[in-house]
Amino acid sequence: MIKRLINRLLGKGSAAAPTAGTAIGRRVEVLQSEHGIDPGLVDERALKVVATLQEAGHQAYIVGGAVRDMMLGLRPKDFDVASDATPEQVKALFRRAFIIGRRFRIVHVVFGRGRDHEVIEVSTFRAYLDAAAAEQVDGNEKTSRAELHGKTHVVDASGRVLRDNVWGPQIEDAARRDFTVNALYYDPRTQIVVDYHGGIADAKKRLLRMIGDPLTRYREDPVRIVRVVRFAAKLGFELEPKTRAPLRECAILLEAVPISRLFDEMIKLLQTGHARASIEQLRRHGLLAGVLPAEGRGRGAKPGVVAQGIFPLLDAVLADAEGNPARAAFIDAALADTDRRVAEDKSVAPSFLLSCLLWHEVLAGWQRRKAKGEPPFPALQEAVDAVFDARIGDISGRGKLGADMREIWMMQPRFERRTGSTPASLVEQPRFRAGFDFLRLRADTGEVPVELAEWWEDYSLGTDEERRALLEQAREQHVRRVPAGRGGERVRGERTAATAAPAAAGAADPAEEGGEAPAAKKRRRRRRRPAGDTAAPAPAEADEG
Repeated sequence: MIKRLINRLLGKGSAAAPTAGTAIGRRVEVLQSEHGIDPGLVDERALKVVATLQEAGHQAYIVGGAVRDMMLGLRPKDFDVASDATPEQVKALFRRAFIIGRRFRIVHVVFGRGRDHEVIEVSTFRAYLDAAAAEQVDGNEKTSRAELHGKTHVVDASGRVLRDNVWGPQIEDAARRDFTVNALYYDPRTQIVVDYHGGIADAKKRLLRMIGDPLTRYREDPVRIVRVVRFAAKLGFELEPKTRAPLRECAILLEAVPISRLFDEMIKLLQTGHARASIEQLRRHGLLAGVLPAEGRGRGAKPGVVAQGIFPLLDAVLADAEGNPARAAFIDAALADTDRRVAEDKSVAPSFLLSCLLWHEVLAGWQRRKAKGEPPFPALQEAVDAVFDARIGDISGRGKLGADMREIWMMQPRFERRTGSTPASLVEQPRFRAGFDFLRLRADTGEVPVELAEWWEDYSLGTDEERRALLEQAREQHVRRVPAGRGGERVRGERTAATAAPAAAGAADPAEEGGEAPAAKKRRRRRRRPAGDTAAPAPAEADEG
């Protein structure tokens, strides 16, 4: 039975890949009166790229997710163009154009400079080729680089496409795309949409349907499993039954995908503005560890347990949160904050979100080490190292991501020091805002007193005079601890972030209980910045084109 399953997944025996003709569609040209795309949603730079290519005698269309989003009345964040021009021909037509990629060779046409630049991605129509006709190598992109050199159509032992640079007509290019709603071609000059696979009808029904045989398409690129989940969460679409059916059994194919690419896909899944919905989709389709929901089992099937999901890091984080309301609330707040920022078109950083997801594991290790008598800062450094070794390792391949996470975590105990020169030096740190936003999230979920976060917000935004008053207030609160002879016991009601329980979110200021501490100068509270406000840009979501 197991052998039959493996053979089916690898495309052997009775489950051989279908012939090219099975997925080739029929060209249908749809007028604006039917598809309803507002021309005002088209980016002027994408229009310029299309016009330049057409005036040079080439076919050119806006394609993929941008067309789908415009049909749904949404303004796309990215625009891709497809053409019959080769990468070299495209590059020759634009002053700032660069050929990139090995697996799929495409051209980036760049407009503007610096942080405000925009990239229009141009791909060449590709031929629909039977996987059986491709050359095969034993390894993957990294382990078989020498064998892949100079080849245009290559798959690995599982049928996953490693090279796909054989040009073809538009009808075949449409057939090799993943979903019907992504296989739409829009000519902004004539306002005609070319539809080969009923994508317009599926978009109107809010249905996500794979083009061709789903099992074969998942085998060609197992990351399509993640893309199905992401699009279902992002668009609120239902999965067509045949598209949904092989998801769990095909998940094993993701083991052949480089870990770094899977890590990127996980980050993309969590930073597209629908993180909570994406996690629910993973759970719904049995792609997270745990009990498989009834709707994911099939009619009449018994309850099942998924031993491991497709993202081990998420499995570990969510498993730790089960039965721990404080951890679950913190993670949910972090995901909700990320979704909100994306909806407001603000930047988000993978380092901030990962810091949130792994914080309670770091915190538990830190507390264990302090309980054994280790000094606080070395104990925190060791706890951070242990979590990195267990959960991150070197899979990200990005030193800056790890450095930013460490800095956010190591800043937390420093927020408890509100005397001397510590506050002035801390607010000058490049990552202060990210560290403070993390502190604010902890306060919002009751992990530290709200007063601590408010003090730092006031201090960071205050004038020199206001900062001096705040420092005096903090000094007086520190001095108000009971003098010697009471065993160092604090005045009733006074707590620090290190000893705060979840209930601390509503604790009163100690100055209000017995005695008057010099108060900071009264002023109008400035509007609080949302968490993660200075985060770096999120990885761009690339619709398969």
